[in-house]
Parts: sequence; structure tokens; C-alpha cells
Amino acid sequence: MFLRGPSIFLLAACLYFPAHSQPAARGNEAPSRVLDKLRAGGPLVIAFRESSIPFSYMASGKEPVGYAIDLCLQLADVLRKELKLPNMQVSYLPVSAAQRIPSIVEGRADLQCSSTINNAERREKVSFTIPHFITGIRYLVKATSNIDSLEDLKGKRVVSTVGATGLQILEQKNRELLHGMTILPAPTHTAAVEMVESGKADAFAMDDIQLYSLAANRPDPKALKVVGKFLTTDALAIMFAKDDLPLKRLVDREMRRLIMSRDIYPIYDKWFMQPIPPKGQSLQLPPSYLLKDFWKYPSDFVPG
Repeated sequence: MFLRGPSIFLLAACLYFPAHSQPAARGNEAPSRVLDKLRAGGPLVIAFRESSIPFSYMASGKEPVGYAIDLCLQLADVLRKELKLPNMQVSYLPVSAAQRIPSIVEGRADLQCSSTINNAERREKVSFTIPHFITGIRYLVKATSNIDSLEDLKGKRVVSTVGATGLQILEQKNRELLHGMTILPAPTHTAAVEMVESGKADAFAMDDIQLYSLAANRPDPKALKVVGKFLTTDALAIMFAKDDLPLKRLVDREMRRLIMSRDIYPIYDKWFMQPIPPKGQSLQLPPSYLLKDFWKYPSDFVPG
């Protein structure tokens, strides 16, 4: 089941209970693979996407930057303090959309810090903390295109990224509506944008924030536009190993503190309202009313 419409998040707020995100009593918990590794001197491994602007991406330095990266570095500081490990190191693991979940499940990464949607299918394999962003699938097309809706995509070539929910939803809609779309997979977001620019695809279906970010950093941003109503409404959150309750307790507590203290807002403004690398352009995207409403009752509970 895919999340649809703003009422989903208002419902989540109404259903929120403070105890929801609290793990079971410590006496019933299994040991934490991540915390035990850190205590033994290992680094905190952060998996990230290399082109998920402004959540995680490579700019001019050797390490990734972005909104989700900054949030994960806040979590790393909390782990240093809680575990009394002032010299705990952080290392980074670049992953594709398709590699995100396996990197966590197989233990190659401890936190996945990017633009990952929290949904029921993924929660069967991994855990998520409180959402840091809410988005939905729309379409990136050429500025000269007449495409303005899902209906306009009948018989068109539509690309999305391998491993992203956009590809699954496109295939589902194509079957349900008999649109006759040609669904094209791309290995990366950048490759998908290039397919639209070159005319190999008529539209790129992806979370709208990703589309705005990708377009803003193209050689000619005005040659592209984002169109259409939201096909889904999705919560983005940091991902980690399923059933690692000691780690989840610390991560959820810090995310809730960041939100309730409003310390998260300067971090948000840095990446969505201010000029960001590499081109020094601003996305000028203030927090949506959906995100602000959800943050009134910060919870890891996401329907669907």
C-alpha cells in the first residue's frame, strides 16, 4: 500500500503516542550489533547516495554533504557521548538506490542517510527513525513539453531509478490504467535526468524534491520543469538495522529532541533555503505544511 494524500500524515499525528517509538524494556533486548562494534573501536559507517541533492551528495570535497548527512552527524555525536567514545570515527559507504537496503541488512553500513522512503515493504527488512522530510512523486520534463499530468503520459517513455519506489509505482499505475507507457530503468538519478534532456525519455518520475534539486544543478536548469499532482505522499527517514532496539532508542530520542527543540530548523534552512554547493544555488523550499504538522507530534509511525 502506497501513502496518498495529506490526510495520511494528519492521521499519523492523531495516532501518535509517546511510547510508540520507545523500544521494549532493556531486559528483553537482544544485543546491538552496531553499539557493540562501536564499543570495540569500530567506526560508525554511514551509507549515502552520491547524487541525492540536498540530502546526500558529493560536492567538492572527499566526504558527502547534505541535509541527511548533517542529521546523521548529529546522531554520531550522540553516540559518542552516550557510549563515552570521544574518538569514535565515522566512515562513509556510497550506495546506489538498489544497494541501500542490502548495505544495512548485510551489516556493511550502520545508518543509511539519504532520501529513503519509509514504507511497509521496507520495514519488513529494516527500521526507520522519525521522518526528516515529506515528499511525493511527480514528473520532470523538458520546459517545452506539453506533459502536465499522469494522463498525459499515455504511450510515453517514462524513466525512474532502479531501486526507487517510483519505478514500482509507475509499473503499478501502468497496469491499472492501461496507459501503455514504456517504463525505462536508470541506474542513477543523474542518468535519468540525462535521458529526459537527450529525448530518450519523455518524463522522469521521482520524489519532487529530488527533481527540483537535480534540475537546479543541471547546466541549464530553465530547460526543465516539474509537473503533475502528487502521485504519492511519502515520508523520508534515516534507515538502520531491523530490531536493533538499543540503537533505535538513541536515534529516535535524538531525532525527537532535534524536532521538539526546533534545532532541526536551522539544519533544514541550511539545505533548502540557503545557497548550497556545488553551484551556490538555493532551492527556496520552506518546510511544507505536511512536514510542520507531522513534526508537531514527532513519531516513527508512518501508515502504509
